[in-house]
Amino acid sequence: MENISSLLITIILLGVLVIAHEFGHFIIAKKNGIWVQEFAVGMGPKIFSRTKGDTEYSIRILPLGGFCRMEGEAEDGASSSTSFLSKSVGARMAVMAAGPVMNFLLAFLMIFGLTCTTYTATPVIKEVLPDSAAAASGLEVGDRIQKIDGKTIHIYDELQYTLQSNHGESLMLDVVDAAGTHHKYKLQPKLDEKQGRYLIGFSPEVKTGLLAESVDGYAKMGIAETARYSLFAMINYVKMTAEGLLRVFTFTANPDEYGGPIAIFNMVGQSYQAGLQYSIKAAIQNVVYIGAVLSANLGVLNLFPIPALDGGRILFLLIEAVRRKPMDIETESKLQFLGFVFLMGLMAFVIFSDIKKYMI
Repeated sequence: MENISSLLITIILLGVLVIAHEFGHFIIAKKNGIWVQEFAVGMGPKIFSRTKGDTEYSIRILPLGGFCRMEGEAEDGASSSTSFLSKSVGARMAVMAAGPVMNFLLAFLMIFGLTCTTYTATPVIKEVLPDSAAAASGLEVGDRIQKIDGKTIHIYDELQYTLQSNHGESLMLDVVDAAGTHHKYKLQPKLDEKQGRYLIGFSPEVKTGLLAESVDGYAKMGIAETARYSLFAMINYVKMTAEGLLRVFTFTANPDEYGGPIAIFNMVGQSYQAGLQYSIKAAIQNVVYIGAVLSANLGVLNLFPIPALDGGRILFLLIEAVRRKPMDIETESKLQFLGFVFLMGLMAFVIFSDIKKYMI
């Protein structure tokens, strides 16, 4: 029963991400007078279809991916004024970019909702742990960490990501104390073998969300602060995803860094069940958090300049803008096919890795 509920939740979550992505393409295509012939969620044979206006809306059997089929999108030339190819390079580029942008917006909104209903750590020191790197360096309660090795720290998540990416090397921290005075501290993070990660050795100040239950000693986050946190959290997810995908595409990634549909199902299921031990609210919050990360992942992935992805289409349009004439349709089709083969090969490899990790 747990597996069935986890599968349904995963399908719904992926469906929401795909709908947001394709809606971005859809709405900007409509704004530019392009005929969207079909709006599809999923791939493969149709299991549901309905036509409204001049667009067919369909759900397909495989709950992975989706598409907006636009008039003249793959034809040689512009067949009519509502054809994709009849529009300017800028308009077509906007249509292609709108999908990833919608995923970033969805990630932001998910994080905003979570932040309103939960408790958020900040890069402000509430307690310095004894015999820690923080204590040895001179960090004090009330210090706000502003930079690590020159990199600006806006939120606590950035601090954690920078710390773990540093692999235990010494760090230079720029901080502002409670009185507003700037200081610099050099410290050596310590590896916590139980947790398997490097620690500075302090407890962060925590704030409550706008809709979260108040806790004595915890300040409330206002709307502006919540929006700011959500923006930088989303940017942090984008940065982590871009760096991870670069490692995947250059074949330098650790196998534990990537996962396919089985890994997503496993992650969503475990997070949902873990949350249920506390409340249905906690379970939903866990799933929404994963949704925010996956939405940012989907946006970044689609912007990579690989044929068959939105980023590849944008690259071809940039080439068209520079050359002032479209790329030869046969050449573009071949490149799109090669990109598709590469992505299918990568997907097969990732699924095989999933099977080895979770099913063998």
